[in-house]
Amino acid sequence: MILLDRVTKKYPRSGGGSALDRISLHVDPKEFVIVIGQSGAGKTTLLRLLTREERPSTGKIIVGGIDYDKLKDKNIPLLRRKIGVVFQDFKLLPNKTVFENVAFALEIVGVSSREIKHTVPKVLEIVNLKGKENSYPRMLSGGERQRVAIARAIVRQPRILIADEPTGNLDPKHAWDVIKVLEKINRYGTTVLLTTHNQDIVNKLKRRVVTIKNGKVVSDRANAGYKS
Repeated sequence: MILLDRVTKKYPRSGGGSALDRISLHVDPKEFVIVIGQSGAGKTTLLRLLTREERPSTGKIIVGGIDYDKLKDKNIPLLRRKIGVVFQDFKLLPNKTVFENVAFALEIVGVSSREIKHTVPKVLEIVNLKGKENSYPRMLSGGERQRVAIARAIVRQPRILIADEPTGNLDPKHAWDVIKVLEKINRYGTTVLLTTHNQDIVNKLKRRVVTIKNGKVVSDRANAGYKS
């Protein structure tokens, strides 16, 4: 599902250092993997490479059978439909309702109104937001807003969901509400890649944990707890 083979990413202004240094990583379909590391370790660069916002300096990336070396620019939007992304800061449209925020992800790719009316309620039920369809983001808790963001990310049925610090702005209760939704989505068959600084979440989830430090994978362990 996700394969990185000796991937290095250097930025021109990084003083000659590498944001990522010969990283190799394999994630199977339907896996739930947690990526941890201090700020500046290379986690964000890794995610930007997977979504093709950045290109590697060297090495090979294959995601969902797509070899990024052969990926044409015109096909990048198609790739990104296979990868849902959730951010720490929600990125919701404040003047649109919950339903409209989620529907917008379908509208921009030309899905019919009929299909939208059929699909969006099902997705809102998955993220436990049934009954909130007509609410605006300002009327929701932080956890509810993050679940709207997750609904928007999965409404196009991506094979992979990247959750980049999705609980970073949330209190413990709402953080766990979000994590439970991610686990549910994973049970439905979506590969989940979660980055987090939350030690409690890592320790309780007992999933595979990949630790990045100074641009390198320094640990890759199944059913692991938190180690900085």
